[in-house]
Amino acid sequence: MDQKFLDVMHHEGPTTIVTVNAHPASVVNTWNSYIKINQAQNYLLIPAAGMRSIEHDFATDNTVTLTMGSKAVEGTVGPGAGFHIHGTGEFIKSGAEFDEMHTKFPWLREVLKVNINEIVQKI
Repeated sequence: MDQKFLDVMHHEGPTTIVTVNAHPASVVNTWNSYIKINQAQNYLLIPAAGMRSIEHDFATDNTVTLTMGSKAVEGTVGPGAGFHIHGTGEFIKSGAEFDEMHTKFPWLREVLKVNINEIVQKI
């Protein structure tokens, strides 16, 4: 993973999660600080209290796009860097990763695991 992406994720800000197979597209948000990054295996873990629209969409297509950014990180043309992540998602309801996330976020219902296919810097 690119260091600039990791720098962005160390700053608080919203992350938007989008699936496009619903009409209209399903869109939910979370906070950068809630996301656990697994660099070695190239995936993200995100606590899900709701996200039922995203989960419903995964029944037909689990492709997902995330956007995140921070104005505190230098971007391509000045202050502010932003990224798109393209990947596939699945919801985890049990197991070690679920338990670890549930300890940090006792309000979660499930954990969204996003397997990263591509990270693209947009600004």
